Amino acid sequence: MTERTIQDSASLTGWRKSSYSSGDGGTCVEVLDCHPSGIPVRDSKTPHGPAVVFSAAGWSSFVTAIKDAKLLF
Repeated sequence: MTERTIQDSASLTGWRKSSYSSGDGGTCVEVLDCHPSGIPVRDSKTPHGPAVVFSAAGWSSFVTAIKDAKLLF
């Protein structure tokens, strides 16, 4: 698998906070919809840092795994 990243994620607009991020301003994951390369994901605390770009299938699997894991705790 080739890892895809965007080095400066601030160069993109339209980020939204994941609904699974905490509401206290601490742990925040942001995602960008409708990007031609897939689903970019970044840490909101470092907006000029890199974003990892998931394939649509990879992102779906990741979200499903997180939802399943939450049921265990």
